[in-house]
Amino acid sequence: MKAMPWNWTCLLSHLLMVGMGSSTLLPRQSPPPSQKRSFVTFRGEPAESFNHLVVDERTGHIYVGAVNRIYKLSSDLKVLVTHQTGPDEDNPKCYPPRIVQTCNEPLTPTNNVNKMLLIDYKENRLIACGSLYQGICKLLRLEDLFKLGEPFHKKEHYLSGVNESGSVFGVIVSYNNLDDKLFIATAVDGKPEYFPTISSRKLTKNSEADGMFAYVFHDEFVASMIKIPSDTFTVIPDFDIYYVYGFSSGNFVYFLTLQPEMVSPPGSTTKEQVYTSKLVRLCKEDTAFNSYVEVPIGCERSGVEYRLLQAAYLSKAGAVLARTLGVRPEDDLLFTVFSKGQKRKMKSLDESALCIFILKQINDRIKERLQSCYRGEGTLDLAWLKVKDIPCSSALLTIDDNFCGLDMNAPLGVSEMVRGIPVFTEDRDRMTSVIAYVYKNHSLAFVGTKSGKLKKQTNR
Repeated sequence: MKAMPWNWTCLLSHLLMVGMGSSTLLPRQSPPPSQKRSFVTFRGEPAESFNHLVVDERTGHIYVGAVNRIYKLSSDLKVLVTHQTGPDEDNPKCYPPRIVQTCNEPLTPTNNVNKMLLIDYKENRLIACGSLYQGICKLLRLEDLFKLGEPFHKKEHYLSGVNESGSVFGVIVSYNNLDDKLFIATAVDGKPEYFPTISSRKLTKNSEADGMFAYVFHDEFVASMIKIPSDTFTVIPDFDIYYVYGFSSGNFVYFLTLQPEMVSPPGSTTKEQVYTSKLVRLCKEDTAFNSYVEVPIGCERSGVEYRLLQAAYLSKAGAVLARTLGVRPEDDLLFTVFSKGQKRKMKSLDESALCIFILKQINDRIKERLQSCYRGEGTLDLAWLKVKDIPCSSALLTIDDNFCGLDMNAPLGVSEMVRGIPVFTEDRDRMTSVIAYVYKNHSLAFVGTKSGKLKKQTNR
């Protein structure tokens, strides 16, 4: 693979990205280089933190999910509407929540941390999920943030008991003449009996319909979900899957994750816990989740391993970068940020790398693994879900690019790591977020750092 000619410019500003720990939002337009840079800003209530941000691609309106509030802003960051979501009386030990039945635990005023913010374009509504009541979601009208619905009377309506803002990720799969689907991925915080780690839910046209957020399919034996087995916690007591990013492409839905596992260091007889970054893939139409596949991803440059995923973003290659990579301009690329090592999830090292993955290459690796397993080679190799190794079963069938699995050889893990293409490293100011797009055939990437700087990268 050829080295890519990239040019870097460092802009000393705050990043228009989620999760930077700042209450300042900046517009996307940049003034000419000859002018002094000044930015329009919006600040919320004192000591208020912002958790998520989405932009309506049709109107340019900005929706911000904060602690106890949802804001609708104009494109120049003027407040148009505010919707209050908390605080309210709650206790995280109440399950079902006290709004469903009396809870014996003491109730205290509790903040509502926004955990997911999605625009449902087809039904012209905002899906805003918070930390109160084990993860209840509101459906708000885009125009005025009027509450259209707040499902809470069924077990499926509680999406996650985790309070952190980065604990839930959702992907909407849209259809022309059918109800849409919402794929939800969440950390479970030691409560696998209550919450599936991945599931697909119904998005009904009627925001108050009884079936809103119900599993796409659910019977006595099979459901549109993956649960972490209780046996997994005997091996790794604090096991959880942390979802960093999610998207849909072609016939599949993807989630990028960070999860712990036990490994034996070279020359050691004991195991230690490390964190592994993995891509999870599911077919959009797979109601039984037989298509679940995990593949480890990482990056290496000059002998240094970058394995702790920090952020990711899906973009197209563009004509210029496509020529360098040997792909088509319309092919999907994953722009990812990794920090060095595997051991320090909560206190990642400052050394970090921006890496690119060609999505087709990941899919080709998954197809090879599926073909191998259906020839009866190896084991399912997904220790956290099966705990013990289960041999692959042989079956005579053709596995093409869109194969969605059977009720055998599933769920499946890929053992060999897929390595990204490193394009930039930063040793002192850890990169924490990334966004990318194509402009005049060139691929542009903007990366935010721990200290609040914005780095712009373009291929030439």
